[in-house]
Amino acid sequence: MSRVAEYVSSRELIYNLTMRELRGKYKRSTLGWTWSLINPLATMIIYTIVFSVFLKVQPTTGDPSGLKSFPLFLLCGLLPWNFLAAGLGSTPQALISNASLVKKVYFPREVAVLSMVIAMFVAFLIEMSVFAVVLLFAGNMILPWIPLVLGLMLIEAVMVLGFGLILSVSNVYFRDIEHFISIALMALFYSAPIVYPVSVVPVEKTVLGLTIPVREIYQLNPIVRLIESFRAVLYDLRFPSLGSVVYLLVWAFGMLVIGLWVFSKADRRLAEEL
Repeated sequence: MSRVAEYVSSRELIYNLTMRELRGKYKRSTLGWTWSLINPLATMIIYTIVFSVFLKVQPTTGDPSGLKSFPLFLLCGLLPWNFLAAGLGSTPQALISNASLVKKVYFPREVAVLSMVIAMFVAFLIEMSVFAVVLLFAGNMILPWIPLVLGLMLIEAVMVLGFGLILSVSNVYFRDIEHFISIALMALFYSAPIVYPVSVVPVEKTVLGLTIPVREIYQLNPIVRLIESFRAVLYDLRFPSLGSVVYLLVWAFGMLVIGLWVFSKADRRLAEEL
């Protein structure tokens, strides 16, 4: 409870650090926050051309929405992925970029990571708001599903915060972490059904006489469950499976608890290491 009280007393610092992240994100950029819309739009166009035109990947038909559009199918997975990738890619620098503050003033060090995740969540919120408008124009009545979308976004934010706490403090002691993350993100991108439907993953495969439940193993990846849940709500206009939601909640709050524990263990020598 004393730790919670420290977080509450640091709310002004959280606000200031978050605003600094938001203001500095596109500082001196002519288009400013427009880039938060241009980047996913450009990525969508590139992937649509490569996977839909050249590789002939067919999106599933929304059930029960009836929507069939590869760009919209792609964005349902791409926007949540962008938030996750931004979190995993940026949080390793949270403590290092605030080294002068950490060494001079005492405050809960987790605040540096939290403010960065909040700033990225604001950008995620803007992107999803614009995407919701696009879905409405496409004929998908997304309005009744907005509370569920916000719930999934918050679950993802908690998961990102948990990972971010581990990565930020680990990167202080092992500076190779941030370089490893960029490689890991490439593998993680194709390990989830972002540019392809889950149906392309075989249900099972026989190897050396053993039948391996490939799709069940594949769905153990929390990113797969996350993308499937967002796509169910945004593209299909239906509830994601209860099992997926529970699985994501366990992962999110499990990672948060582990992240706070790891951070508290490594917190003692942060100022010295920085």
